[in-house]
Amino acid sequence: QVQLVESGGGLVQAGGSLRLSCATSGRTFSSYVMGWFRQAPGKEREFVASIRWSNGATYYADSVKGRFTISRDNGENTVYLQMNSLKLEDTATYYCAAERSGSYYVTMVSTYEYWGQGTQVTVSS
Repeated sequence: QVQLVESGGGLVQAGGSLRLSCATSGRTFSSYVMGWFRQAPGKEREFVASIRWSNGATYYADSVKGRFTISRDNGENTVYLQMNSLKLEDTATYYCAAERSGSYYVTMVSTYEYWGQGTQVTVSS
């Protein structure tokens, strides 16, 4: 059974940085696409970034491009989201997600079969 466990959220001032982690277990993830999504109160869940476990190819939402970096550590089976230059509008619950067949529709919530429980990121002024 696939398990995804996020950590690293917290309270940070605008302009600051946080690194989120997504620890994976239960499968060999070599063919998977891993994604980060976020959801603010009253809003729909939105795509943030994705990475293909096989070759490390990444894709970002325009709103975070140049500020966030997604990466994976094969040895630790962990996916990271480094968030720099945080803005008030980055405040949300951040979710890690996994898709097992290497889909190209990486920005769609419905693409992903597995989800973590989420970690809260709050950016203050």
